[in-house]
Amino acid sequence: MEIRQLHYFMEVAKREHITEAAETLHVAQSAVSRQIGNLESELGVDLFVRQGRRVRLTPIGRVFLESTKQVIQMLDSATQEVQEYLQPERGTIRITYPISMAAYTLPTAISSFRQEYPNANFQLKQNIYYDVIEEVINGEFNMGLLAPVPVEVDKVEGHVLFTENVIALLPKDHAFAKAKDVRLEQLRDEPFILLPEGMHFRELVIQACAEAGFEPNIAFEGDDVDALKGLVSAGLGIALIPEITLVDTTPRFTVKKKIKQPQVTRTVGIITPADRQLLPTEKIFYNFLYDFFRH
Repeated sequence: MEIRQLHYFMEVAKREHITEAAETLHVAQSAVSRQIGNLESELGVDLFVRQGRRVRLTPIGRVFLESTKQVIQMLDSATQEVQEYLQPERGTIRITYPISMAAYTLPTAISSFRQEYPNANFQLKQNIYYDVIEEVINGEFNMGLLAPVPVEVDKVEGHVLFTENVIALLPKDHAFAKAKDVRLEQLRDEPFILLPEGMHFRELVIQACAEAGFEPNIAFEGDDVDALKGLVSAGLGIALIPEITLVDTTPRFTVKKKIKQPQVTRTVGIITPADRQLLPTEKIFYNFLYDFFRH
């Protein structure tokens, strides 16, 4: 069995068409067909069902595809690790993160890191909270930037970088606009603007309201934090917002207020796989993040 055969197999499985796979691989169709045939002969099973010009995976083919993905992923990681040991300052840092980390936290850290390591590369993927955890567990990524940092999650380790406040964002003509701060209980009758269901920050807000003795009246939902800010600016309700997303500017026609009772906070940090080591360049960035946010 050759690595080339596995790459051909994965491409055919993806395209479900040998000719299209051959064009993508920049090889002759006959070469792809021959290598797939050799692979099936060696395994003693049919990996594909032929349907005219198209093909589809057999049940055992689907099983073999999942194992092949893991093998190729391990080989790619091993190759990358060797390359980075030779030149760690030129390696690639791959991070998965939710949208709340995209506006300030991650870009600021990367910008500072690149000043010290200008030849380092980044591959970034934005996802929802629970999918970030899953991507680190299954090996697609070795680092995830998350808030809050999960605890007691199998197969990942959480590392807190800092703790931030969650604050209330109100329309500028709100009754509490001139108050120094607010108690969460004072907002029980307000129309709340929340992120959609399935977003972890939404759960945090609902839990904080429950601890204050009420269930929020959800008037609107926004796909991301910027959408929440826009809806508050339009006077359509109030929102609880991570303070770090307002570090540069407060949106027009809004005011931000600290929540003094109960104080709402969340941890911000990194998750890494419990059963895999970071690659050399990832270790450099990991250590940099600790120093960066500590100062």
